Amino acid sequence: MAREHVDVLIIGAGLTGVGAACHLREDAPDKTFLILEARGALGGTWDLFRYPGIRSDSDMFTLGYDFRPWTGAQSIVDGSSIREYIHDAAREYDVERHIRFQHKVIRAEWSSESAQWTVFAQRSDTGETAEFTCGFLFCNTGYYNYDEGYTPKFEGVERFGGTVVHPQHWPRDLDYAGKRVVVIGSGATAVTLVPALAGQAAHVTMLQRSPSYVLALPGADALAGRLYDLLPVKVAAPVVRWQHALLTTLLYQFSRRRPGLVKKILRDRVRRQLPPGYDVDTHFAPDYEPWDQRLCIARDADLFRAIRAGTASVVTDRIATFTERGIRLESGQELEADVVVTATGLNLLPVGGTTLVVDSEPVEVGKTVAYKGMMLSGVPNFATTIGYTNASWTLKADLVAHYVIRLLGHMDSRGYRVCTPVPPPGPLPGTPFIDLKSGYVRRSIDNLPRQGDSAPWRLHQNYPRDVLLLRRGAIEDEGITFTRATKNVTA
Repeated sequence: MAREHVDVLIIGAGLTGVGAACHLREDAPDKTFLILEARGALGGTWDLFRYPGIRSDSDMFTLGYDFRPWTGAQSIVDGSSIREYIHDAAREYDVERHIRFQHKVIRAEWSSESAQWTVFAQRSDTGETAEFTCGFLFCNTGYYNYDEGYTPKFEGVERFGGTVVHPQHWPRDLDYAGKRVVVIGSGATAVTLVPALAGQAAHVTMLQRSPSYVLALPGADALAGRLYDLLPVKVAAPVVRWQHALLTTLLYQFSRRRPGLVKKILRDRVRRQLPPGYDVDTHFAPDYEPWDQRLCIARDADLFRAIRAGTASVVTDRIATFTERGIRLESGQELEADVVVTATGLNLLPVGGTTLVVDSEPVEVGKTVAYKGMMLSGVPNFATTIGYTNASWTLKADLVAHYVIRLLGHMDSRGYRVCTPVPPPGPLPGTPFIDLKSGYVRRSIDNLPRQGDSAPWRLHQNYPRDVLLLRRGAIEDEGITFTRATKNVTA
């Protein structure tokens, strides 16, 4: 099979990969590109996850692309609306014909002699291995394993007579109407699932080992709606986007500086949502600081409404064992269940599980240092998109795409063929790339790139600061080398 060659090869046709392709179409129309997508449909996360109530915790004014503003009345929207938004963007920017579906990238080899990547993709439809070459490799696969969610080993689970499902692989024909459901977990997925299931199930119990911070927010933004009514979209969209981006940034910064006060505010807000005498300190007062893990959003206070209505409840305890009828807890209590949902998290998978090789040497991603939060030290002509952990993913994804296009233009204007990030002086830094204390991060910490102590090797969770760095900052600095040569180029 003949190799296809393009200027930019994008891995992943989800929200981020489609957005990157649209940016290329808009701002670098002379660049040829392809998207390799492992699955048979575009949409990424928003096509894969189909559990009841699936939605984003980020508002669509910032989760949407900067080049295609979200103008709907709803701010926090369901997964199908996000999936349709991605499809519409792909059609509008004529991206769909550039996607090669069922092409799972397994290996990418960089050659300094030819100054290009050779990428190998396994085709799930034919079983063949397809080969591609490109000048720049742009990974937009997110950070988790699409094939398998995380489920801890539960004692006695084989004895359970009901159904056990993971939200990442929700059966389309699962019938939970009138049944007793236990959702194991306290993160964003559990907080979304519980009220969605409570509408039809006999009762839903959220079983958590430890609580998370939950913030009730309205699903619609009345101010944004008024601005769109009064002003042209081109004027209103940046205002609305920046309003939401700045509010999120301010909340994060305030939480880090005054964690005690923020904890009190969050706890008081929860207490007002629940019946008098409810044990808020047991079920909604985590032992970590705000933003050590992401805040969970209860859209229109749906979780709290379900608890008040008696269709849902929260139990904070540890699992001793599954039984034939449900789950026995360490306290001795037994939760009877017909369906158990293990909303227990994700498995991280850096660069989509692709094996990277530079001049015949395999790259150990966990021993690289991230440059500007998107490139890896010692890996030429390569970028990967990891969104913010304290704000909308797409805010960062748009910035990364803009930067990559600036970088490519800079290289073209100066005749450069190769750009290679270099690590900061001294030993390998110890700070992980994703600075969260969530279980899914801690389980995979050794596989993630490192961060330095300062820019350009430090990822700042600060959108305004990153706008200055990535949209306005210098392309050439101490963290990256450029060369015009096509031979004897080393990392």
